[in-house]
Formats: sequence, C-alpha cells, structure tokens
Amino acid sequence: MLAERHRKFHALHQQGCFVIPNPWDMGSARMMAASGAVALATSSAAFAFTLGRPDMGHVTRDEMLRHAEDIVRASPLPVSGDFENGFADEPDGVAETIRLAAEVGLSGCSIEDTMMVAGNPAYDFELAVDRIRAAADAARSLKQAFILCARADGVMNGVYDLDEGIRRIQAFEKAGADLVYIPVPPGPEELRRVVASVKVPVNALAAGALISLSVSEIAEIGARRISLGSMIARVTHAAIAQQMDAILGDGDFSKLTAAASGSKIDAMLIAGSDMENQYE
Repeated sequence: MLAERHRKFHALHQQGCFVIPNPWDMGSARMMAASGAVALATSSAAFAFTLGRPDMGHVTRDEMLRHAEDIVRASPLPVSGDFENGFADEPDGVAETIRLAAEVGLSGCSIEDTMMVAGNPAYDFELAVDRIRAAADAARSLKQAFILCARADGVMNGVYDLDEGIRRIQAFEKAGADLVYIPVPPGPEELRRVVASVKVPVNALAAGALISLSVSEIAEIGARRISLGSMIARVTHAAIAQQMDAILGDGDFSKLTAAASGSKIDAMLIAGSDMENQYE
C-alpha cells in the first residue's frame, strides 16, 4: 500500500541515519532494493543520462513524472523524486509539481534553488524562499505524509559560499521544509556546520570530500539521510568507457571478466520486486 510506504518514509527521517540510493531505471531500482535499501530516490542526472542528455534542465516535468512512476512501480520501497527546480520558476508552478509528484506515488521530493538556464545561477533569496514556502504549503495540503527536501545548490555550483547556503536552508526551514540539503560542502567540518545550523533533518551527499567517510562517520556528524545522487550511475558509465577503451582501443576483451553473472542479476531483480504489493 502506498500509504504505508509514505508512513515508513516519514518515520525514517525522525531518528537515526539511513542511505537512500538513486536508481535510474526499474532494473537498478530492484537491484538496490534487493541489496537492502530501505528507500529509493530518483536522480535527475542519472535519468538524463539514460535519455542521452546532460543534467540540469534537459528533462521535462512530464518525462520525470513518468520516470518517477516507473521507480515507484519497481519495488515496494518508498521513493523520493529529484525534481530539479520543480520544473518552474514561479512558486505556483513549484506547488503544482508537488501535487503531481504525490499523484504518481512519490513519498517526497527535493526542490533546488537553481535556475535551469545557462550558467545555472541561483534564484534570488526571497524568490527561493517563496518557492519553498509554496512547495511546503502544497505538501501539507496532501492527504499523505510527504517529505519536502529543500536544496541550496549554490555551494556545489560555485555561485555562493557556505554562509549563504546556510542562510538559505535556515530560511527554507522556516518556510516549512521537512529536510534541507547543501550538496557537496567542502568537507566534514562544513557539513557539521550545516547540521548545527538547523533543527530539521539534513541530507548529505556521498560525493566530493565526503566519499572518504563511512556511513557511521557521516551519521556521527549528524546527517539524517545520505543520498548517492548520480554516483552509482557514473560508476556504471565509467565501466562503459573503460570497456570500450580496452575493446576498441586495445582489442582486449579481458576486462569483461568483471561482469556479473546473468543468474546473479536475475536473482536480484526477482528479489527486489514484490509482485504481491500492487501499486495504487
């Protein structure tokens, strides 16, 4: 039942720390579920790659909603959506995206403060906060539990510093966000500053300097949720590049011995799905 997924997703954010991996299709979602994931999240970059497109504003809202629905159908786990800037500049458009996200079965989604135009500048502070306030109001109007994650991406994108990122997530918290997120702070101490600056749960991304930390070390800093973004998808793309270099560049097939067996993949795909748990 979707309602139970939503309740479980909400409960995961109330205590402890959990990893939320990011699949890019139904198969990767089922393999991640079979590996013991407790929840999943889409990745805008990883999905864009499957369409042969770059990240940041090259996928439409309708395309992302259909993709999110596929991930929801893939396993019985709760799913959150990586919805870029909410596919709208104005607050009302972001609010509509939240309502549509709930309709396709998502248990939450993230909204960035980044404009999907050349250079990806950040929205003006007041507009960024108004957009999250509208998203939070829409989320609260739903007849389900829904985790709204408000992202301050300017640190990662190089358009503002950590102090401004913290100012923004503090304002997002006041505007009603359930979870806040500054992707790729410079290091562990900066993540500690982020966690200490708000009362709501904080998402951390396993990328940049944080890759050197373990789950328990990130949990000790105080992050409530650890996402993988497009990192696993990028690992698979690195494998494609390496295999093609070896085969087409050197005429060498030996690296193919790293392939997983078909039987192992089949077993994980079966284990990761629950055909008795019907999407509704």
